[in-house]
Amino acid sequence: MLRLARRLTQTSAKSYGMFAKAAALGPRPDLIHLELGMPIHDTPDLIKEATVSAMRAGHVHYTHFQGIPELRNALAVKMHEQNALDFTADEIIVTNGLTQASFIAFMALLDEGDEAILLDPYYPQHLGKIEMAGAKAVIASTGPGFTLVKELIEEKITPRTRVITLVNPSNPTGRCYSREELTAVAELAQKYDLAVICDEVYERITFDGTQHISIASLPGMRARTITMFAFTKAFAMDGWRIGWLAADKSLIGSLVKLHATEVTHVNTFIQHGALAAITAPPEVLGDMVDDDRMKRDLVVSRLNQMPGVTCELPQGTIYAFPDISGTGLSAQQAADALLNEAQVVVEAGTFYGKGGEGHLRVCFGSETTEKLTLAMDRMTRFFNNLPQQPHS
Repeated sequence: MLRLARRLTQTSAKSYGMFAKAAALGPRPDLIHLELGMPIHDTPDLIKEATVSAMRAGHVHYTHFQGIPELRNALAVKMHEQNALDFTADEIIVTNGLTQASFIAFMALLDEGDEAILLDPYYPQHLGKIEMAGAKAVIASTGPGFTLVKELIEEKITPRTRVITLVNPSNPTGRCYSREELTAVAELAQKYDLAVICDEVYERITFDGTQHISIASLPGMRARTITMFAFTKAFAMDGWRIGWLAADKSLIGSLVKLHATEVTHVNTFIQHGALAAITAPPEVLGDMVDDDRMKRDLVVSRLNQMPGVTCELPQGTIYAFPDISGTGLSAQQAADALLNEAQVVVEAGTFYGKGGEGHLRVCFGSETTEKLTLAMDRMTRFFNNLPQQPHS
């Protein structure tokens, strides 16, 4: 048998959580899937039409490694106007989704034996990429309400630390970090000469006037941050696999080297669809975010009526992260029981690290209002039927 590389044999196994458990049951039309971060919306027609037009116009050949210039110019304008980030088109790489952007970011910054900090609860895909780069993921706790606490991060910094990883807004918690929280991280990055890799895939899905802030916009952070975005969630383009990253000119050449070696460049004609998306009228995106807000309110309201369950309103993303510790069940016990007894698939909070214990991640953006209502009815019956826990 052929010998496999250590990056496969000596790293954590890839886990698919409750999705894999549900899939193992075979075709089950009775299941309601709230475990996957897959938007229910269809990609807007103007994006599809721009893509088809590009194909018919002959945009089907190789293009610039970093992406078509028109798209990168539009992305530079977007980041200046919406994120307070001033990057040129030459400091942008169009990627195969945020997944590929994060892969080349970790590969560019981490060597064998280095350490990268993840904030618990964390996005598991980032853990896998850190390990494949030959580095060690170091988990830093968050504070009450999953806040960023400077001291909890600083105590995990060692001479081997190279990177702090952020997801803002956070998957799975729905937190959108404040300027004060991000400033604390920025101070640590500058004090210890660290890079920050920031996943901002949910930057456009925020609620109730919550302001999303890119950490790269803070003083001293532009040159030490790789900021990553995608069309995946806000534009319902998850299957299109297109995103981008922005990084200082001192980093971009090395990132292009990795990107071009791996994929050459992103599919040419869908970049024209992405250009239509980024220049679309605001209502194209606004209608979808309004729908997500309505579903968020429905789900959180219903969760808070279930015995032993409490849920804060997420500030962003398409996830609720209810605390189910009052039910007496662990996160995995609750997720398994909801699958088997209520036919509702949600993810255990521990899928995202130890800090997710006592929580479930419920994706309210993945189903219709009617299916969400039915799921909440089933979950209500399930939790109502549990033995009542004594008051502490």
